[in-house]
Order: sequence, then C-alpha cells, then structure tokens
Amino acid sequence: MEIFEQQAFILHSRPFKDNQLIVDLLTEQSGKVSAIVYTGKTQKSNKKGLLQPFFPLQIVLKGRGQLKNLSRIETNQRSFDLKGNYVFSGFYLNELLVKLLGEHIECPELFHQYKQSLQALAEQTSIEKILRNFEMILLDELGQSFDFSNVFESSEPFYYYVLDEGFIPAISKLTLPKYSKEHLLAIAQQNIEDEQVLRTFKLLMRQVINNLLGGKPLNSRKLFTR
Repeated sequence: MEIFEQQAFILHSRPFKDNQLIVDLLTEQSGKVSAIVYTGKTQKSNKKGLLQPFFPLQIVLKGRGQLKNLSRIETNQRSFDLKGNYVFSGFYLNELLVKLLGEHIECPELFHQYKQSLQALAEQTSIEKILRNFEMILLDELGQSFDFSNVFESSEPFYYYVLDEGFIPAISKLTLPKYSKEHLLAIAQQNIEDEQVLRTFKLLMRQVINNLLGGKPLNSRKLFTR
C-alpha cells in the first residue's frame, strides 16, 4: 500500500479500546475513511487536542484493510471557529457525510467544498446558502443530481419531485411537496437570493435527503435554535 500525507478532517469519533478511538475522516485523496488512532495515556496528550471536528489536519494512513491505522496526525493551521447555529451546521455537514458517503471513494471536489463551507460558517455568512450549496455537491457525488429539463420544457406552474423519476408536473394529487416552477428555475440557475426560493430549496433538499436516509432522523437537526 502506498503511504502518503494528505489533508483531512475528523467527522466523528467513538471509543474503541484503551487509549484508542475509531475516527471517521474526510480526506482529500482517499474520500471517507475509518481509522484507529492511539490517543496516548495522559489527558494532556497533544494528539487528543487534534482529534476534534473542524480542525484542518495532515495525516498518514497505514493498513490494507477497510479499517486503517492513523499513524501520523499534525496540523499547522487553527481550527475553524464555529459558534451557535454555525457549529450546529458544521455537525449537520459531518452527519450527512458519515451517513451517506461511501468509504474509500475519491471525492476531491466534495472535500474542497466541505473546507470552503467551514470557512464560510466561520465567517458567519448565510447558513441556508452554505448548506444548500454543500448538499448539491454531495448529491452530485452520490449520483443524485437534479435534472431540471422537465421544468424548463413544461408549462405547468407546479411540480413534484419523485425519486428515480425526477420532476414531474403536479397534475394528479400525490402526497408529496409541490414546488413552484419559478422557484425551481431559480434554483437551477443558482439564483437563490430570494427568501422564498431558499425555503423551496430547503424543502426540496430535505425531501431528497430524507429519502436517501431511508427516513432515519438526523440528530444534528435537533440542535438548531428556532
């Protein structure tokens, strides 16, 4: 196995054995990877301070199996400083990646979008825009990109989104959300400044992501203050 250094972020960690954790990582070159890491025996271990979400890391992974060993971890950057709903948004991104992204699949574009999203959250720009843009890149990576051609070509004012079929005119009654043609066209053209368009975008993304999750809840959604 080729051993090399690469950028990474910790998405989630859980206890394994004495002084060891299993960590889920998003890496620049290897995609999502699970690895065992030795944390040291003291509370003041430098490694423990790095095993936190939102910390830009340089790592080296070893091992031939699915579960790697995190043999080196260091950083020359500061953690992204997220507060309030911005940190909850970061946890939401992490939970999406842990639950939806397959392991050991290269996804450099998604990695850089994740890093840019953390930067935007640290700068406290629009949470809704950050999350929607990230979700779109994630759906692209999962092979679930939206095809808006039916919306452009049809004259109907409202549409359903049906899994495996895409957007269909809302002519018959279905127990699904209805989406405005005007709003869908704005989303397709990445014109999401309007608050109503953003609300439609959020509803659409929630429908699709809930389908991908099989209806299982996301714990991070419960953190947001209203």
